[in-house]
Amino acid sequence: MSKVLVTYFSASGVTKALAARLAEACNADLFEIEPQDPYTKADLNWMDKKSRSSVEMNDRSCRPAIASKVEDMSSYDVIFVGFPVWWYREPSIIDTFAEEYDFTGKLIVPFATSGSSGIGPSGSNIALIAKGAEVEEGRRFKANASVEELRDWASDWI
Repeated sequence: MSKVLVTYFSASGVTKALAARLAEACNADLFEIEPQDPYTKADLNWMDKKSRSSVEMNDRSCRPAIASKVEDMSSYDVIFVGFPVWWYREPSIIDTFAEEYDFTGKLIVPFATSGSSGIGPSGSNIALIAKGAEVEEGRRFKANASVEELRDWASDWI
């Protein structure tokens, strides 16, 4: 049986709640990807081209610092990586996370939350930067996805 980690970045709490249900569904450990410099409401204003999130998403090389690290990434076989969809892809902090570890021999499965946007090219983006990982395409979920729905989806990998 695989050892499973559910990691997530959540700007408003929606992805956090979904990640907690996924961890329950998978009997997995849970880790929050927290920015070293927390986002303010103004930072998240996607309508402001000068907001922090807009600037980060327009610069593909941007790598916001993460406040803490997974203590023993080497012990996990499957890593679910969750995030809200920003500008039709994963937020830049997910790219930071993907670059910080050696994922050789590990499987990464992205999952996302969004009111209407799909997960876009997030899986292929993560695959380009997560050293050694096999990366699945991933899936976007509605905020209220049930533990049962999440368990059914995740059962292919756990």
